[in-house]
Amino acid sequence: MSVTSPPTQLTIRVQNVPALTGGVSCVFEDLSESSAEVMEDGQVVCVSPSLRELPTHTHTHSPGEQRVVQLSLRSTETKQKFISTNFIYYNCSVLDSCTSCVSSVFPCHWCKYRHTCTNNLQDWSFQEGRVSNMEGCPQILPTSDILVPAGMVRPITLRARNLPQPQSGQKNYECVFNIQGKVQRIPAVRFNSSCIQCQNTSYWYEGDEVGDLPVDFSIVWDGDFFIDKPASMKALLYKCEAQRSSCGQCLKAPAAFECGWCTETRRCLLQQHCPAPEDNWMYHGRHNLRCSHPRITKIDPLTGPREGGTRVTIEGENLGLQVKEIAHVQVAGVRCNPVPSQYISAERIVCDMAEALLPHSPGGPVELCIGVCSAEYRTLSTQTYSFVSPIFSRVWPEKGPVSGGTRLKVTGRYLDAGSSVSVFIDKEECLFVKRTNREIICITPASLSGSGPAPIRLMIDRAEVTSLETKYIYTEDPTISSIEPNWTILNGSTVITVTGTNLQTIQEPKVRAKYGGVETSNLCSIVNDSTMTCLAPGLVYSKPHPPEGALRPDEFGFIFDQVSALLILNSTPFMHYPNPTFDPLGNSGILEVKPGSPIILKGKNLVPPTPGNNRLNYTVLIGESPCQLTVSENQLLCDSPDLTGEQRVMILVGGLEYSPGTLHIYSDSALTLPAIIGIGAGGGVLLIAIIAVLIAYKRKTRDADRTLKRLQLQMDNLESRVALECKEAFAELQTDIQELTNDMDGVKIPFLEYRTYTMRVMFPGIEEHPVLKELDSPANVEKALRLFSQLLNNKMFLLTFIHTLEGQRSFSMRDRGNVASLLMAALQGRMEYATVVLKQLLADLIEKNLENRNHPKLLLRRTESVAEKMLTNWFTFLLHRFLKECAGEPLFMLYCAIKQQMEKGPIDAITGEARYSLSEDKLIRQQIDYKQLTLMCIPPEGEAGTEVPVKVLNCDTVTQVKDKLLDAVYKGIPFSQRPQADDMDLEWRQGRLTRIILQDEDVTTKIESDWKRLNTLAHYQVTDGSLVALVQKQVSAYNIANSFTFTRSLSRYESLLRTSSSPDSLRSRAPMITPDQETGTTGTCWCVLKNPREHSDQREPEAARWFYHEIYLGQTTLAQGTLQKFVDDLFETVFSTAHRGSALPLAIKYMFDFLDEQADKRQISDPDVRHTWKSNCLPLRFWVNVIKNPQFVFDIHKSSITDACLSVVAQTFMDSCSTSEHRLGKDSPSNKLLYAKDIPNYKSWVERYYRDISKMSSISDQDMDAYLVEQSRLHGNEFNTLSALSELYFYINKYKEEILTALDRDGYCRKHKLRHKLEQAINLMSGSS
Repeated sequence: MSVTSPPTQLTIRVQNVPALTGGVSCVFEDLSESSAEVMEDGQVVCVSPSLRELPTHTHTHSPGEQRVVQLSLRSTETKQKFISTNFIYYNCSVLDSCTSCVSSVFPCHWCKYRHTCTNNLQDWSFQEGRVSNMEGCPQILPTSDILVPAGMVRPITLRARNLPQPQSGQKNYECVFNIQGKVQRIPAVRFNSSCIQCQNTSYWYEGDEVGDLPVDFSIVWDGDFFIDKPASMKALLYKCEAQRSSCGQCLKAPAAFECGWCTETRRCLLQQHCPAPEDNWMYHGRHNLRCSHPRITKIDPLTGPREGGTRVTIEGENLGLQVKEIAHVQVAGVRCNPVPSQYISAERIVCDMAEALLPHSPGGPVELCIGVCSAEYRTLSTQTYSFVSPIFSRVWPEKGPVSGGTRLKVTGRYLDAGSSVSVFIDKEECLFVKRTNREIICITPASLSGSGPAPIRLMIDRAEVTSLETKYIYTEDPTISSIEPNWTILNGSTVITVTGTNLQTIQEPKVRAKYGGVETSNLCSIVNDSTMTCLAPGLVYSKPHPPEGALRPDEFGFIFDQVSALLILNSTPFMHYPNPTFDPLGNSGILEVKPGSPIILKGKNLVPPTPGNNRLNYTVLIGESPCQLTVSENQLLCDSPDLTGEQRVMILVGGLEYSPGTLHIYSDSALTLPAIIGIGAGGGVLLIAIIAVLIAYKRKTRDADRTLKRLQLQMDNLESRVALECKEAFAELQTDIQELTNDMDGVKIPFLEYRTYTMRVMFPGIEEHPVLKELDSPANVEKALRLFSQLLNNKMFLLTFIHTLEGQRSFSMRDRGNVASLLMAALQGRMEYATVVLKQLLADLIEKNLENRNHPKLLLRRTESVAEKMLTNWFTFLLHRFLKECAGEPLFMLYCAIKQQMEKGPIDAITGEARYSLSEDKLIRQQIDYKQLTLMCIPPEGEAGTEVPVKVLNCDTVTQVKDKLLDAVYKGIPFSQRPQADDMDLEWRQGRLTRIILQDEDVTTKIESDWKRLNTLAHYQVTDGSLVALVQKQVSAYNIANSFTFTRSLSRYESLLRTSSSPDSLRSRAPMITPDQETGTTGTCWCVLKNPREHSDQREPEAARWFYHEIYLGQTTLAQGTLQKFVDDLFETVFSTAHRGSALPLAIKYMFDFLDEQADKRQISDPDVRHTWKSNCLPLRFWVNVIKNPQFVFDIHKSSITDACLSVVAQTFMDSCSTSEHRLGKDSPSNKLLYAKDIPNYKSWVERYYRDISKMSSISDQDMDAYLVEQSRLHGNEFNTLSALSELYFYINKYKEEILTALDRDGYCRKHKLRHKLEQAINLMSGSS
């Protein structure tokens, strides 16, 4: 019945009507109730209510509006409803389109002239406007793509059906287009009922992020009467030039777009926009169509074996329109055959390398020809391809079970070469996981030939790599012989001990159980080859009540890699007993007790009924203190600790935590008899102590004179020692400066490539970051990320996104830095846009700083916002060239100078303290007897006659000697490309036959009490001029022919270097505890310094020892004087606008002008504030980071002593940029006093530097944009944008609701429907679209 119907009489047919002598009524839910009449034939007659005023409820799954009302019959006598049915009211007027109206299941009709839906035929004033079926509805008919070139004036003609002719007083037709949230209304002409045309006009959309944009449109008349059309029918608005910057991309556009390449303007245009199109316009229908000037932007991989088979991917522009156009491809002079199935028109060529016939092919670029090899159709890549010979020398672990599943690491060099790799153990392939230059990770297969050694073979493309010395040993699968105890509780997590064989061959052992179809597992820890401990697995018991007795799992066993025989050990009777439960303390969970009173914790299942003596291990905490327990079947008796107040009780057992309540421990306030006795006894003890102190004082005064005389003698001795030390330091200062300068000449600087340099600054400590990898994701995820990229390229969205994240409490400092780095990586290809966003964020940060009434000098001091980390990354990107051309050289020279100066004297291998140090914390404060030796070193794989002389110290440990030898042999070689000290052995050669392997620890190592002294050259009695060799690490045990000689001679060195260090230096020293391989005991290793509490001279007073230690602070001045030239060179380069003939980087001038502009805008005239802003912006934000971490710029290794010295230089750099005066005194830190006289001079350099920059002519936004665009072109492909976007999307997902709410609040975002676009991306990511 319609909601507009008046009250109507209803006849209800009812079967088995009872006797209703008292009457009956019809009840329409809570709407109305009317009396009813029961007819003789069993029918009931009543009147329905009218629902004209009833509010409607929309049902999305119903084609027409309806309201279901429950109709019930109620007995007037008993007031009980005895039967019900559904009664439907419908409402046609809510249907707002013709098609939905006439397709309704209810009798609805459409009035096309009034644009309404009704069920009342009396609403029509004339019949010709009524529509009752789909064929009569006015509608736009589906058509092929409606293509609309952006900016072109042209009409759009549409086919239609039953278009009504507007009547007198009604408005004509219009086309309404919704383009990027903007509504554009265009007058339309109705030719007849089957044709309509949107009049001549042009259409446009902002941005060039997409080449074509689907646009929704509607046909309306009389203002807001919509003509039905298919929901999917849209116009396609397109720009030829957008996303088609090259000829190849242009000609790939759909032919219907009529786009072509204009050779004169070098742009993708429509024919009418190209000058002289008959000569200059290339289009699809033209014969011999071929794009000139191909360009290669990327090749992958960059290395491969000479045997060929490498599948090389070449990416770029204008790389042909069809694969048959690829006339010639050579990679490093070797033919490469294109793979047609992998070819992407104009953008990518994939080819297979042939074999390199030359034995020592030098490598080279990729050479490519399109069609013919003329200059216009030939190109060379800027990247070069190299031929390498992969090798491997070690596998870890060396053995594993015959069933396989071991995660194997194959170590070698050039292992990431080529495009494919397979690892074979014997004849079976190892399941590949990942690889780098130095290692390959794979999962071992099962051995078909049983246990024993198996050869390893690598197939890198067509190259077969073997190593006769390197084998993998298959061992028999592990076995399990016993499990103790063989039970646990339902929750598991109790400790069980497992015995068996070959357990150490398993990398990640687990124990498992399965019950009721649900499997659980827990971790195990290997103790030795025959024993391991596990946390027992629990069972998932789904029934509401706990079991009465023990349960036995359906399956019980162990997960040992791929060893399937132990997965199910049903022969082992392992049982699970019910979990213990505890009653609450008292009635309300609070129990009052006296201190020391026993606490009874009652419960059930506390002692499982198991054979043997094993019991559950309970821990009861009263507050934070454990108590001693006595366990019985139904209770725990706890001796409470001596506490007062409210203390929470916590019971821990088998991974479970119970809190039965809180103890209220109170103490009596009145003194008891024992307390009175205790106070009296304490008073007597105090009196005796006072008498003892008086007696001791009297004895002390008698000894004062003797002590004073002894101190006078010691001071005289101290003066002579200090004078000798100062004389030696002065002599060293005069000679070291010239030697150090000569050593620096001709050193090659190992700069890191741009990508590695920026990654180390943006993501320190993360080597394999996702932004360096290709994103392997489904199509919907990639589409969502591209939509997210479009949103990030909207400035208002990006600013709202950043401000919303920063407003969240859980958005940590680490998150801020991560988001800033990911944004800069994602926007690397649009640096001009990133700069605009950065400026706006900095302006907002300045405004916020002033609004919060913070001191202006605190701006940019710390990285507390996304903007500050983005600023650091911005300078990192834009100052890379300046580092390579100018500032990198003095920084590298300073690093080398510090390293060489520190190594001229002793360095403690354990603590890192050195004789020559700029840092007080890393200074050896004692006299060390040592001498310099010159060793003749044979390089790895070198022959006799190739010895290199290397200077070492006889107090150097073996590892320190290896480091110095490697530095000398591989001088100028990047650190990552040379062998490491841990991979090499030091071999001392005496004559032709005697060769001794020197080690830090061996059977001759001297052990004194608990102290184990590392072996030095003096320990081995190595003499000046000795011949040594660096050889690959040997696996065999240490063997020495003349060990008895060393044992006999150790007494000569027993007291060598066994002196004390400064007490305050002990705070930073954590001795290394290592097991003694021979005795099985543990000890503390030492090298130069030893614990002064045990081995210092007890006869020397503490004050004298302290004074003598402080004398050695003068050695920091010696190191400072030697390194002064290198520090000055670095500071002068950084704080100068001349830069050795190179221009000041544009980024510095541009950012400093921006800060001055912001200060002017906010009327900040204090020059100290402007100076501080600039110092916080560039020197403290970029240069200090680079100075402290030269490994960000160079391929080097930074030791702890070098790091400490660079920190002193960086602190001096920071003090030089400060405007505040540093008042220094005798109590100031030594690192402040060290450069006190130089800092005023450095400050004048900084002030002059800022002054010179401010006098330079300003950089226009156009010039800066051009520079930034060029930087984007050079480095736009360094990072994977989709991977960066995927990492950023994590924060969209985490703060989704907050970001969507912020987009709703902003007027611009609402206008441009940015929330809707973000929701589209979210839906695509979740796979719901």
